[in-house]
Amino acid sequence: MVYIGRIGIVGGAGWLGTAIAKALVRSGTVSADRLICSFRRSKPVEPLDCHWTQDNRELVDNSDIVILSVRPQDWSAVEIDATGKLVVSVMAGVTVDNIRERTGSTRVARALPNAAAEIGFAYTPFFVASSETGDAETVGALFRSCGEVDLVSREADIDYFTAMSGSGAAFPALLAEAMMNDAVARGITPAIARRAAQQVIIGAGRLQERDGASPDDTVKSFVDYKGTTAAGILAMRRAGFANVVEAGLDAAFRKAKALSVQ
Repeated sequence: MVYIGRIGIVGGAGWLGTAIAKALVRSGTVSADRLICSFRRSKPVEPLDCHWTQDNRELVDNSDIVILSVRPQDWSAVEIDATGKLVVSVMAGVTVDNIRERTGSTRVARALPNAAAEIGFAYTPFFVASSETGDAETVGALFRSCGEVDLVSREADIDYFTAMSGSGAAFPALLAEAMMNDAVARGITPAIARRAAQQVIIGAGRLQERDGASPDDTVKSFVDYKGTTAAGILAMRRAGFANVVEAGLDAAFRKAKALSVQ
């Protein structure tokens, strides 16, 4: 079992910092009395029963692992000396080199959980550039509390996953919105259309998880059946569904690169 130690979350009052904190405590990865979170203006409406501070120096001094969960545009205003600490950034676009330079740590990781972290269903790719060989295992253990994880070998992959998995939690909602709007346009009451669209997305995810089939196998099985679902899939393909998704991912990826701090 990996020893985690004390965890500090800079920006623990933000939505992602709060989600990670809740996941860590809920999973038993860390107890609330070994978790310290900093906030800039105010605590969350329903704060965890951990230690809260507005002093990042106090946070670092009382942590073995420091998680940086601030908006990339606010990073330049954060002053932290985390020499000797394991520093894990969940900031989009902020490079390992920049984090090393700003924190003094030679033990740096980047991770990209998404909004599903709070309920334990996030996908978190992570990259580790550390002088300590056990840090990759530690970072993996941290984010397993949020869902599934993968260690990637290139830092550039994190920028891509910022678009795919980091932003991707919103894309099924976009599909549900389109389905809901179509239903309403065809005379379905908005409340029923909303409930139907949401349940389609939820049920599809649960089935995919239960069956363990790859997405392409699932699509192929419906196309091969040649029923109403196949007709819908083929029409979406002809309309350029894959190209639309690619354009969305590319735009999110380019935004992540634009945020990058060299």
